[in-house]
Amino acid sequence: MKKLILFLLLAVSQLYAQETKYSSSDVFSPLTNYLPGNPYRSASGLPGPEYWQNRADYQIKATLDTLKKGVSGEVSITYTNNSPDELTFIWLQLDQNKFKKNSRGNSVTPLNVGRYGVKDFDGGYTISGLKAEKATSGPAPKGNTIKGRKSVLADSFTDDTRLQVFLTEPLKTGEKVVISMNFDFLIPQNGADRMGLYAAKEGTIFQLAQWFPRVCVYDDIRGWNTMPYLGAGEFYLEYGDYTFEITVPRDHIVVASGELTNPKDVLTAAQLQRLTQAAASDKTVYVINKEEAGKPAARPAGNGNLTWKFRCQNTRDVAWASSRTFVWDAARINLPSGKKALAQSVYPLEIGDNAAWGRSTEYTKFSIEFYSGWLMEYPYPAATNVAGIVGGMEYPGIVFCSARSRQSGLFGVTDHEFGHIWFPMIVGTDERRYAWMDEGLNTYINSLAVKEFNKGEYYAKSSVAAMMRYMSVSKSIMNTPDAIPERELGVLAYFKPSMGLTMLSDAIVGEERMKMALREYTRRWAYKHPTPFDFFNTMDNVLGEDLGWFWKSWFINGYKLDQAVKSVKYVKDNAANGAIIEIENLNQMPMPAEVEVKEKGKDPVIVKLPVEVWQKGNTWAFEFPSTAELESVRLDPRGILPDVDSKNNAWKP
Repeated sequence: MKKLILFLLLAVSQLYAQETKYSSSDVFSPLTNYLPGNPYRSASGLPGPEYWQNRADYQIKATLDTLKKGVSGEVSITYTNNSPDELTFIWLQLDQNKFKKNSRGNSVTPLNVGRYGVKDFDGGYTISGLKAEKATSGPAPKGNTIKGRKSVLADSFTDDTRLQVFLTEPLKTGEKVVISMNFDFLIPQNGADRMGLYAAKEGTIFQLAQWFPRVCVYDDIRGWNTMPYLGAGEFYLEYGDYTFEITVPRDHIVVASGELTNPKDVLTAAQLQRLTQAAASDKTVYVINKEEAGKPAARPAGNGNLTWKFRCQNTRDVAWASSRTFVWDAARINLPSGKKALAQSVYPLEIGDNAAWGRSTEYTKFSIEFYSGWLMEYPYPAATNVAGIVGGMEYPGIVFCSARSRQSGLFGVTDHEFGHIWFPMIVGTDERRYAWMDEGLNTYINSLAVKEFNKGEYYAKSSVAAMMRYMSVSKSIMNTPDAIPERELGVLAYFKPSMGLTMLSDAIVGEERMKMALREYTRRWAYKHPTPFDFFNTMDNVLGEDLGWFWKSWFINGYKLDQAVKSVKYVKDNAANGAIIEIENLNQMPMPAEVEVKEKGKDPVIVKLPVEVWQKGNTWAFEFPSTAELESVRLDPRGILPDVDSKNNAWKP
């Protein structure tokens, strides 16, 4: 009999060991996230003393063909090599080639298409006149010099969405090369939910993005970053100054990233006066109202096309939109330094009375002022919201939101897309690999903004615990978006990393410290290229916490959390002597524990236990100084933890 009892006890203990997945030595290992610093990136999360970054300045001229529904133009890129390496070739991105029928991106587009683009469309670039030139310091062989430049183009190779330009001589540190070419392409109806055509009743809205060849990033982490554009992953780009011209039919209105530099050429006297009025008004002012939109009187007199000229400085990209049907309104943005910017919205005539889009400029103004107040000041002269086919997409100084958005939905997408000005337009992360570094951080700051807007007009409080049914995906947040199933992308790129930062704020460091740390991260990496570990190390150092266990559990490995009340016993079997409460951690992720203890006839008491109680094992016992019988013991009373099994979180006698 004794042997049978021992056998049963051993079997139960083995079963219990199998159910308990937690390993303190795994999650608290000091080498969990060990990454030594180097001259380029400090172990503290700062850019290192020898941090470098290459630069790309662009001059672009383009023409919109509204009948063909295409764009043609020419681009000249001045590329500066600030790296310590000699470059014998330059890689460029040809994102429009994703829409060729035989492209990789088209091949991996699912049957339901989703956010990947369009089916039965053959687009992509036609490239001609490719040149690569360097400035000459003296005479060059005849036929090899054009206006003080010499040709250094050896050869070129196009591979799907990448163009490789080979040079006849290395581009040394500090040297520049000018790469230029002509391009044209047909506009996809809905280009991976990033650009496209919206068929409004009074005319098409053209939303144009990734519309010209762009240089790939060369960095100290991987050298050339040449991941193909497949549709789900977004962008990784160098910073520089842009001047660009867009030629369109005379009856069109164009909005774009940056500053309109020739307003007198393309606007009427009345529109110029209204823009001046809007720039001084906290209330929305119509530049073109619904009675004027699309009418000849709303455009300068004359014949032929008009060319709109823009400039955007120290930016990683530019985008634009054009239509004859735009209603246009605007208001002033007040920035912390005292500077002003312009919030503006354009939307089709048919929704001019839509209550949601009528508030778009109000939403835009709020978002820019809110994030400027605690992260970093907005850097562009205007912030423009464009209604169209794109559900929601961000570019420097301009965002595309669905023309069908209504009420709180439009506030949410507007605030989210403008939140992207900070992540990744200012903090220039690699979106192609780490979508969470912009989407997740942005979703978190959006959660703070919605509480502030109009005294919480659209705010609905929710608990992390209640959201757990949406968080069942246990995969790594760190995976590339192209390798994440579409149904899981919203969880792994947006909500799960945002929830992680909310947990960090609510359960470990507090909201104010969290905001301080994000502000410092933004300051350190503004207009630079941080990696995930630059973010982790910055947060650790600013917050003064060793959070390796947290980054490993939630961000890297996709661990799950399951805290439980294991037992409650009275000291000497008498409640008046106190109670021994034992809790346990049944899954791989640890977190601080909050235990609500309720004695009969008394208010509940919260006992807070730091994460270190799990450093030596998966159980922890503490004595509660009770003087009466306990009515209940409950874990996580605020609902701030993503516990996968809430059934074992409470005890009752």
